[in-house]
Amino acid sequence: LRVLRVLCMADNQTVFIVDDDEAVRDSLAVLLASADFETRTFGSGEKFLDAVNAYASAPSGCVILDVRMPGLNGLKIQEKLGSRKIILPVIIVTGHGDLPMAVKAMKAGAIDFIEKPFDDAPMIACVRGALNKSARTWEQVNLVAEIEQGLGRLTAREREVLNELVVGNLNKIIAHKLGISSRTVEVHRAHVMEKMRARNLAHLVRLAITAGVLPEASQ
Repeated sequence: LRVLRVLCMADNQTVFIVDDDEAVRDSLAVLLASADFETRTFGSGEKFLDAVNAYASAPSGCVILDVRMPGLNGLKIQEKLGSRKIILPVIIVTGHGDLPMAVKAMKAGAIDFIEKPFDDAPMIACVRGALNKSARTWEQVNLVAEIEQGLGRLTAREREVLNELVVGNLNKIIAHKLGISSRTVEVHRAHVMEKMRARNLAHLVRLAITAGVLPEASQ
């Protein structure tokens, strides 16, 4: 199983502003604060990455990156976020002549780019969309983590029963394959349902699939 080491609260979101131009950083911070967004500003990609790595749990929110900066540019920062499995939607801010770099950033996963000088309304709308995307992503991440915690509570035999249930086998077939009685299968199945907090069999199967369960029977 893929282990998710950290969780975050999706409603505690921060907009990280990374730009070497102090005037741009300050104006963005003031603009976003006026729309009730929590912000943190950084003058370099290195300082931003150090700050993100210092978080006790994975941060939720989004990052506004200047595509062209001394040291680590926006593309490099975006690459490092991905390699460190840091889930933050990226908005690229570009200056004149930076369109090719913005296109590269979009191909690498940035959700949007905005050209300088930018208008207030489009920037606020873009940030709001990025934060909504972040919240949805973290909702899914936290769901998978909760499911994996349930999977971790299963015994080896209960996990075998779950694998068989996921591929659609009936109790009597599971009993035959595992060399146990149908009654024992029913007991294990009840324990699996309880530990996984599943409402019914269909819900149990959806939970298992969401967590990426690939039973041996289907491989």
